[in-house]
Amino acid sequence: MNDTEFKNAVILAVDDEPINLKLLERILSNNGYTSILTETDPRNVSAIYQTNRPDLILLDLNMPHCDGYQVMAQLKALNDPLLPPIVILTAQNTEQFLVKALEAGARDFVTKPFKVDELLVRVKNLIEIQLAHKSLYMQKVDLEKMVLQRTRQLHEERLQIIQRVGWAAEFNEKENGNHILRISNISALLAKNLGFDDYQCELILNASSMHDIGKINIPDSILSKPGKLDAQEWEVMKQHTLLGAQILDGNDSDLMTMAKEIALTHHEKWDGSGYPNGLAGDEIPMVGRIVAVADVFDSLTSSRPYMQKWTVEAAIELIKDLSGKHFDPKVVSVFESELEEIIKIKNQFA
Repeated sequence: MNDTEFKNAVILAVDDEPINLKLLERILSNNGYTSILTETDPRNVSAIYQTNRPDLILLDLNMPHCDGYQVMAQLKALNDPLLPPIVILTAQNTEQFLVKALEAGARDFVTKPFKVDELLVRVKNLIEIQLAHKSLYMQKVDLEKMVLQRTRQLHEERLQIIQRVGWAAEFNEKENGNHILRISNISALLAKNLGFDDYQCELILNASSMHDIGKINIPDSILSKPGKLDAQEWEVMKQHTLLGAQILDGNDSDLMTMAKEIALTHHEKWDGSGYPNGLAGDEIPMVGRIVAVADVFDSLTSSRPYMQKWTVEAAIELIKDLSGKHFDPKVVSVFESELEEIIKIKNQFA
């Protein structure tokens, strides 16, 4: 800490007697302190503090309108982690008053009339402590910012990997990464309107990227086959749900747990006719029901080797028709109410 920084520390003196403030100001300025604020009305202290952020407060106890105890209570209520030390200025030197002041938040006291040397020593010691505290606090803030920045960077890198892994699963179907982005964002939109909180929405945004990860193990001859699959090929294709769950198994993080759940259940149907386990109704996890709608809508309206691209209008009508059969009616209802946003997502990642 250099001497300039020390002498530039902001000191606020509060006393209803102007003569006391003039004396304090003269003592402090004569000893090199350059930033001295004075106030006679204690009701203004909180506002002055928030504007100027003093490093030390010299506070009288017995004042009209608002005594020193009330001023300390107001300052304490601000919950400022850098609240400065308070030195009580008082003619009352009995133990009762001093203990009460210390309990209210004062760090030290000076009795009137002032002893100049005593006052200056107490001011110097407490300013040194406060400036050191501020320095440590700012170092902590800077470190937290660095950690947060690095954490965000790692988070973004992880999400990029997740998206590319999901994209790899679609690669044999000649689909680009935008299919993953469309399904992810539509799923997150539906989830939000179904009551998911922000954390859960972010999870489904990222976990849904891996809904078809099991297709990595499906032969290209099946994935890229034009036209309808035969019965044997269809049985192989259906295995991608189980294969995906196996790939994503073994990690108990919230993200991977949800991703496994989605991979395994997004082809289940509300009426129990889906695969791989023939789950029905509420037996199907909500995330699986959400991604089912997003996946079918985007698959129908995207170019695929085995299927002609549908119009958006035709895909919407099919999803409505399959409400209560293939899809959860509640999810379809939200899908219908959010069609404008869903179309925006589809166009954004076209």
